[in-house]
Amino acid sequence: MGQGRRLHDQDAARRLSAVDAALAALADPARRRAVELIGERPRSAGELAAALGLAPPAMSRHLRALKAGGLVEDSHPIFDARVRIYALKPGATDALKRWLADTEALWADQLAAFRRHIEHDAEDAAGGGE
Repeated sequence: MGQGRRLHDQDAARRLSAVDAALAALADPARRRAVELIGERPRSAGELAAALGLAPPAMSRHLRALKAGGLVEDSHPIFDARVRIYALKPGATDALKRWLADTEALWADQLAAFRRHIEHDAEDAAGGGE
């Protein structure tokens, strides 16, 4: 196997790993809602917990899962290093969007081929199978 192919395979594996991590992080409705809230503006964990009606330890677990999924990042404001502010990570969904586009194209190709097959069979039946 050539070096170019090996690098391509490694890139594909890395993208799929990012997709797996993002989908796992987004599997929970509370985490999806947290992403929506953070998308409006960066927020603290306490603010997110209050908005979602979750206990702080539960919110902390959800935020850890979102960080592990590569979707959010945290920072500390200059005025208080004890507070963490969560924001969406730039480019975090790029691999997921690419996978979805590739999968959609695959489905479209498969459905178009199926349609051609059905139409061809219908033409054969109408023409007496000649």
